[in-house]
Amino acid sequence: MPLFTPTQKSEPTASTPPPPLPSNSTVSERQSGGVLSAGVSIKGSVRFSTELVIDGQVEGTIDSGGRLTVGKNAHITGEIRAGSLAVYGTVDGDVTAVERCELHSGCTLRGDIEAPRLVVDEEAAFLGSAKIAMRPKQP
Repeated sequence: MPLFTPTQKSEPTASTPPPPLPSNSTVSERQSGGVLSAGVSIKGSVRFSTELVIDGQVEGTIDSGGRLTVGKNAHITGEIRAGSLAVYGTVDGDVTAVERCELHSGCTLRGDIEAPRLVVDEEAAFLGSAKIAMRPKQP
């Protein structure tokens, strides 16, 4: 008797219901942020809600209350407003972060930064001014 025998999968019939799709709450729990890969180039405004990793080129404004990661291959030319920001690549423009801004080793940021918390690694290039102040709490 052979250990493995070829079998054919039976096709679902009309009487066999398809498996249920996950509800929207399940899908949103699994969703992570988007990625703009190296080689992608965008001119215009970029908006997102939760998280975005950019490793390509963007010329224009980026606006979000979420977390933005500027990858090592990324080059952003324009203003960035985000909840939090981590820069590994190059940014030419002013940055406003609601929570924090991180400049990692090897990155270049040419522009002004406004954020309540700023983290600058050694070997990060920052040409501009920084305004580090807590934002007033909303009532």
